[in-house]
Amino acid sequence: MTTPTTMRAWRTHEYGEPKHALKLDQVDVPEPGPGEIRVRVSAIPLNLNDLERVTGGNMAVRIELPYSPGMETMGIVDACGPGTEDRLGQRVAGTTRMAHGGFAEYVICPAASAFEIPETIPLPDAACLYFPYHLAWLGLYDRAELQAGETVLIHAAAGGSGSAAIQLAKHRGATVFATVGSEAKMQLCSDLGADHVINYTTDDFAAVVMRETGQRGVDVVFDNVGDSVMAASMNVTAYNGRYLMMGFASDKTVADEKYLVPRRVMMGNFKLCGVLLAYVADGAVAPTKSAIGANFAPASRGADINRQIVDLVLAGAVKPVIGSVVDFNDLPAALSAMAGRETVGRVVAQLG
Repeated sequence: MTTPTTMRAWRTHEYGEPKHALKLDQVDVPEPGPGEIRVRVSAIPLNLNDLERVTGGNMAVRIELPYSPGMETMGIVDACGPGTEDRLGQRVAGTTRMAHGGFAEYVICPAASAFEIPETIPLPDAACLYFPYHLAWLGLYDRAELQAGETVLIHAAAGGSGSAAIQLAKHRGATVFATVGSEAKMQLCSDLGADHVINYTTDDFAAVVMRETGQRGVDVVFDNVGDSVMAASMNVTAYNGRYLMMGFASDKTVADEKYLVPRRVMMGNFKLCGVLLAYVADGAVAPTKSAIGANFAPASRGADINRQIVDLVLAGAVKPVIGSVVDFNDLPAALSAMAGRETVGRVVAQLG
């Protein structure tokens, strides 16, 4: 198949609401550099973090406008940079270069953060495994070391990572408390196996948790919401429990501010665990730590996690929750619906 010299890409020209800020442009097809692969895109899973690249919200690095948002992609490797030649032709899901550029027909990914998905898992399911299941796995299994018989509180449980976390927690034999914001989402979480589903708009989730655990609290809190639930969630974390700080969906502005009260953590007698989905080549782990102080997981760990997730999917033990599948041309409207909390599970834009 001959690769064209130009491609379609949704790009942010000025910050604003997705349906107005994103424009469909014709741009040059990018070339991979050392340690990189180029993916001919089949599907684009949308993420809340992509919104910042459209609206101009909190982001670690601001890219010069115009540019294409999109931090995740799925497709076939059609070109390889030096050192990645063995990846040619693979069907992969991955993180895009510098977490943007993904709203396009061809995308560059670091090879270290792209993982093979077999043809036996069809689209759109294949496009919905990477971010939510890797994130939930890193949180529940790696950081929290969740054990059978323990209790887990999962916030935003009807979303991508939340619905993945319910399934992985139940697979490990845990009791799950799930919080959601609507009656329809309550049914979804019940269907996924959650033992206690709480509509936080009508019920006090902390009161329910304490009552159902005999005032002990939960062993693990899976928190990808942040500010709006943190205080109450810390209050219901059990002695020697594990609090997973995974995201700041309720208020991203606190992500880079002085935020935690040390005495509150001390009084809680729990473990506070940071969880970041970010892989680098095994040989780059130490240099990354030295350069910026961050602990990124090695690509070999990501590959191992990916193999286990694929095995669970093929065995029917877990299944991604897909809220909607839209055409590439309808991507801005789908992102707006996600921003308005009108979706459940994953939202995917497909090409071709």
